[in-house]
Amino acid sequence: MQVENQFEQQFYIEIEKSKRIRAAILIGLLGFEGISLLLIYLSFSDQYRSLFQTNLSIFAILIFVVIIIAHETITHFLIRKHTKYPEPLMKISAYVKVFSEVTLLSLLLVFIIISSKQTIILHSPAVLTYFIFIILSTLRIDYRLPVFTGVVAAAEYLLISIVCSMKLDNTGNLMLSVTPIQYLGQGLIMITAGIAAGFVADLTKKKMRISFNYLAEKNEVIDLFGQQISQQIANEIMKNPTELKGTRKKVCVMFLDIRNFTPFVEHKEPEAVVAYLNSLFGFMIEIVQSHHGIINQFLGDGFMATFGAPISHGNICMDAVESAIEIINKTDFDSKNGHIDPSRIGIGLHYGVAVTGNIGSTMRKQYSITGSVVILASRIEQLTKQYKSDLLMSEEVFFQLDDKTRKQLSSIGPVMVKGRELPISIYGLA
Repeated sequence: MQVENQFEQQFYIEIEKSKRIRAAILIGLLGFEGISLLLIYLSFSDQYRSLFQTNLSIFAILIFVVIIIAHETITHFLIRKHTKYPEPLMKISAYVKVFSEVTLLSLLLVFIIISSKQTIILHSPAVLTYFIFIILSTLRIDYRLPVFTGVVAAAEYLLISIVCSMKLDNTGNLMLSVTPIQYLGQGLIMITAGIAAGFVADLTKKKMRISFNYLAEKNEVIDLFGQQISQQIANEIMKNPTELKGTRKKVCVMFLDIRNFTPFVEHKEPEAVVAYLNSLFGFMIEIVQSHHGIINQFLGDGFMATFGAPISHGNICMDAVESAIEIINKTDFDSKNGHIDPSRIGIGLHYGVAVTGNIGSTMRKQYSITGSVVILASRIEQLTKQYKSDLLMSEEVFFQLDDKTRKQLSSIGPVMVKGRELPISIYGLA
């Protein structure tokens, strides 16, 4: 509902902008039409006079173009000055504006017919100006407005044709130059064009809504995860947005801690500490994300990462272990080669069921992983200090690994951990 309200608000703003665009387009098109008709008249003036028997019609059309341009210019100016009217009033004004434009064209046709005592103008190119108004009405992206424009254009055109036909026949003057089937056909095409334009407007609005919802969901993912996840995982979440809802999932949780960090901080400037952490966390984050994991939170001198949520990708325990071994090897390599200060880390892994989902309010949400699997992973990481191991994991993780990876590990044996009544079996790097 919130996304829908945001769409309607943004849609209303864009529609108000489109009014200015429409006015500018109409001014340009009618200006082009007026100049083009004048050039045609100058090039074929003899043929023109043979049809209309007077020059009045061409001047009437040019005057109409000037009036419409003036009308649109004033409207354009007023829209720029007054954009704070209530939305219902702005919608009504759109219908009034379309009606006035179409009626101005109809009055032009009536004037030419009365002045020339001919109805040939009713099947001249000037009548096609109705379609300009129908087409431009789609810019409001409201299917009702193009249909309304088409109906008004058809009604006024048919009314002019019928009244002129009756009047000319009764007076014995020139007969109507178009038959009923012709002006009925013209009117039908105008209505059909309005309906077609309405379908286009409605389809455009639906496409806009889909695009807006997609962007809103994408922004929600970005706001929610920040820089925690890779672009690949972000794309997968966009395809499966239900993954963000509260659910139980099997995950592999990693806790990583930098050894002897407190003594290190005591002898370093704050800028050096931050630079050190960035140098470590930089490659660690890349490694975790390359194995389809996410960093849930930083813990000062370490972090918590999760594999399998919000998106599960293959053997998540293999991903977690391979990620841990790669981090350990990279840390050792950079330490020995002087790329970073000499460093050691401890990593604890546990596999189990967790409760995952968005937690918070509409103002602030966080994707959280909770449950005993998180607590036990943290306890196992703390055991790395006791057993002087860079990597320890529960047997739940161990039994998910392939034979090749298991050969790199050795059993530490059953150990007691805080908060557990029974001992747990853990494994470490051989």
